Amino acid sequence: MKKQLVSIIILSLTIISSVFAQESTTKSGIPTVNIKALDGSVISTDKLMNDGKPIILSFWATWCKPCVNELNTISDVYADWQKETGVKLIAISIDDARTIPSVAPFINGKGWEYEVYLDPNGDFKRAMNVNMVPHTFLLNGNREVVDQHTSFAPGDEDKLIEKVKKVAAGQPVK
Repeated sequence: MKKQLVSIIILSLTIISSVFAQESTTKSGIPTVNIKALDGSVISTDKLMNDGKPIILSFWATWCKPCVNELNTISDVYADWQKETGVKLIAISIDDARTIPSVAPFINGKGWEYEVYLDPNGDFKRAMNVNMVPHTFLLNGNREVVDQHTSFAPGDEDKLIEKVKKVAAGQPVK
């Protein structure tokens, strides 16, 4: 009798945990959490789309030099990348309450043409297991993570665009 009860409890916990896991992520694999647009409006991460084309999801902060270097470097070639692959870069700022007011002026000063959102409570950062920035994810047309890297060094952008080209062509990255 005890074995049956233990089995039922384990089965129940397994079912419950799988239900919660399904609720915390969209069908496409990106966790569903609320983030903020620069105007303060709330947007769900399940709205981050690119019509079936690749997405680069970059977690960054204004105080992070490697983050800014990566986004500046990509900015120089972003228009070409978009024409060639249709890729969209979405930058998620992990700045805190103290530095969030400087994000919009910072972006405007850089002239970045990216979609930029704020993760003021770190919900999206935690859901994506981001522990340090920059942390860049490459998503396929189904919004599934196919590659990721942390840190940035000159030349990393060349590796990234080669992976984006593969994803755009429907080829595996690795």
